[in-house]
Amino acid sequence: AGAETVKRAVELDVASRFQESLVCYQEGIDLLLQVVKATKDEAKKHRYRQKISELSFFSDGKYHQQIRIEENATGFGYEKLFHEYLNEIVSEVWVEDPYIRQLYNFLRFCEMLVKGPCKVKTIHLLTSYDEGSGRSQQMSGLEEIRQSLSNYGVTLNIDFSSSIHDREIRFNNGWMIKIGRGLDYFKKPQGRFSIGYCDFDLRPCHETTVDVFHTKHTKKM
Repeated sequence: AGAETVKRAVELDVASRFQESLVCYQEGIDLLLQVVKATKDEAKKHRYRQKISELSFFSDGKYHQQIRIEENATGFGYEKLFHEYLNEIVSEVWVEDPYIRQLYNFLRFCEMLVKGPCKVKTIHLLTSYDEGSGRSQQMSGLEEIRQSLSNYGVTLNIDFSSSIHDREIRFNNGWMIKIGRGLDYFKKPQGRFSIGYCDFDLRPCHETTVDVFHTKHTKKM
């Protein structure tokens, strides 16, 4: 399986489909790491480690793509924006955003992770406290999301920081997405029964940029 995945990665690389090739390279590395752990033959371990080192060169974090979302643009729901970076390898997610205030947006993001195809087990949220009277609503809402996620076997770890400024989302398959406005890039719907209220693909957006990176995220052997 590892050999087939690496072969596919090379084919995509040659075709200049770098984003897909990086995913395959990472999958190939993870499959080979499993073989290294399972085999007791030191010579085979050495050969596999050499191959992993070679593959790591190709998935070395030099990929960068920028997506610009125009004012009032539609078609940028979370599933559309993130689906290319979520595969079965993804089991852990980090969300750093100082302004998680629209809790329904964060909830929709969590729903996307639960639906798959990834097998997310842990979500780490780092945000800041809402100031004033909104803090109690923020705390109760996040706790309700945490409890609900636990029903699906997902652990939500919540931490707060008064000095956090950056907004980024990281997946343990090496992809990192930075959105200028964080998860709250959608405009408020015109009404509860207006198009786009339920389907975020139809919801107009604020202007923002989305920067996608791939970082070397390979465990030590």
